[in-house]
Amino acid sequence: MICVSIQHKTLPEILDILESGVLMAEIRLDRCDLSDEEIEELFGNTDVPLVATCRGDAGPLLKAIAAGAAYADLEIEAPPQAGKAVRKACNESGTQLIRSWHDFHGTPSPERLADIADRCRRFGADIVKIVTTAHSEENAARVLSLYDHWDTPLIAFAMGELGRASRVECLRQGAPFTYAALSAEEAAAPGQIPYEEMLEAVYGEFSFLDTDILQMPSSKSFAQRAIVAAALAEGTSHLGGYSPCGDNEAALEVARALGADVKVEGRRLTIRGIGASAGSLHIASLHTGESGFLTRMMIPLLAALNDGPVKVTGEKTLLRRPLAGAHDMMASFGVSLREEPCDAVRPKARKIDCFVPLTVTGPLIPGRADVSGRDGSQLISGLLAALPLCEGRSTVFVHDPRSIPYMFITLDVLRQFGVMADSEMEGDDDFVETQDFSRCTGVTFRIKGGQRYQAADFDIEGDWSGAAPWLVAGAVFGRARLAGLDTRSLQADLSILDILSDAGASISQMDSPDGGSNGVVNVQMAPLQAFFTDATHCPDLFPVLAVLAAFCEGESHILGVGRLAHKETDRAKAILEMLTAMGVEASVADDELIVRGMSLARRILTGRLLKGGPYASHGDHRMVMALSVASLGASSPILIDDTDCVAKSYPDFLDQYEQIR
Repeated sequence: MICVSIQHKTLPEILDILESGVLMAEIRLDRCDLSDEEIEELFGNTDVPLVATCRGDAGPLLKAIAAGAAYADLEIEAPPQAGKAVRKACNESGTQLIRSWHDFHGTPSPERLADIADRCRRFGADIVKIVTTAHSEENAARVLSLYDHWDTPLIAFAMGELGRASRVECLRQGAPFTYAALSAEEAAAPGQIPYEEMLEAVYGEFSFLDTDILQMPSSKSFAQRAIVAAALAEGTSHLGGYSPCGDNEAALEVARALGADVKVEGRRLTIRGIGASAGSLHIASLHTGESGFLTRMMIPLLAALNDGPVKVTGEKTLLRRPLAGAHDMMASFGVSLREEPCDAVRPKARKIDCFVPLTVTGPLIPGRADVSGRDGSQLISGLLAALPLCEGRSTVFVHDPRSIPYMFITLDVLRQFGVMADSEMEGDDDFVETQDFSRCTGVTFRIKGGQRYQAADFDIEGDWSGAAPWLVAGAVFGRARLAGLDTRSLQADLSILDILSDAGASISQMDSPDGGSNGVVNVQMAPLQAFFTDATHCPDLFPVLAVLAAFCEGESHILGVGRLAHKETDRAKAILEMLTAMGVEASVADDELIVRGMSLARRILTGRLLKGGPYASHGDHRMVMALSVASLGASSPILIDDTDCVAKSYPDFLDQYEQIR
């Protein structure tokens, strides 16, 4: 990226510059006369990534860090006490620390440069910055040679007319950003290139993304659960914020098949429920569309509610997706599952797995059972919905839990409809302190029987799974603004915000009119570095995280590959095929996807934008969205063989995508 150096400006002048659309800015606090209040206002109220620089006095630097500076630049010659104070402040505030060294007279030997760079790293640098003065082209090449044997984020270039080219070349070598002047007359150092000239030199004709405010669809995780619960309830429920998609429409059809009266008026659902109780249903079959979750949720419910065997049918990719671990889990509660004949070509499955269509024979018998969560949370969500309807208490212990947030979404929706269950998570000492789901080793649910669903009125929250592609697109290619999202959501895919933040993206949220947590979410491009994340509990993020990693400098690691085998496709295989075809170096080792990426600027400068051409979605809506985002950084159009499958979760996605292009 390109960071414009701002000096000798007042606060209003600086704000005007930031609003003009610059990608990034360095605020020379030693050359701008700003009060403490103005520093706080500047660094606390902008989405543009800002570098706070103050030569000789750490005081203003500390104030900028506390206010929210993305980066703080401290010279390596600063007094040790100042260095300790700034490092501590950066650690507390999440500010990236740049330790810098400048030579305004020349360029020392390669050995001396390497020693200085290593010293910067030893003294706390997240980013090492080495700037020399070039009296020859060899001088500039010498400082750039630091990139040959360096793995810490590095900004290295030379000042002076003979060093001008090195200010662009450092990006080609992997620098997170470089510096430019506002204009030729306002250069902060000799040889600094004007911003507009630098933009042309680095990005050429590339068009940055800048979306209008995009309304996100309703979360199908919440919508499907709420629709089924409303169908089972006594009385009439009103659900606002609904948006149609294939899986949500399948849930409405299930509600009707159960006997509920369903009316759809715009984004509002009115559902008169059946007042369900154990054994109160008398149906022979139920169709769950292409929804794996809906199928798994309904199996325990049908076992509890129906007075005899019931056949569950589905369509499209669902017929090829094994219901992993279903036989054993349902047998723990006295329920048998029998596969029915089907012409679909299916992958090899384990004995404990089964496929739709199948016949469910109950009744569901309450009691205590230990079940494996290794194959996901969806059947467990069905048990949590069904066991309260049975007579008698139940205790379900889930070992090796996966997709934990989705279990708690189920509990949250059930609570809205008057159905309660207690839960207790366990793990190691680190889990007790951090409550990090990846460290949870087991969850116990205690469920009282004899409960009944009661009608409820509430709004369905927006979908973080659908938001993730836009957020990644904004972080890599420009800016995106999204409405209809709750930043306090239980949705697992809310973790996209943490992942983007760890990678270095600039994220903020406008105040909500009602003072709540659903204001417009803004994400803006910033220098992106490799990240490490565990996506075991949010497998729907994997495809777009792979695209994000392709544009993050360095080697990113994404854990949780084992969760991808039985999605709409073998998602891990599809992702690896996609990245390889695009020219991105990637591999899978054990449970981990490893992606070696580089910044957008570096890809443009080296001619290594992603490769366009024909790509397969494998009928997977998440792959369609990821491929669409990737196409924003491709050298030629990416042509997707099947885009209709995106209607499964987000029918408006491609229309919105065409508008923002």
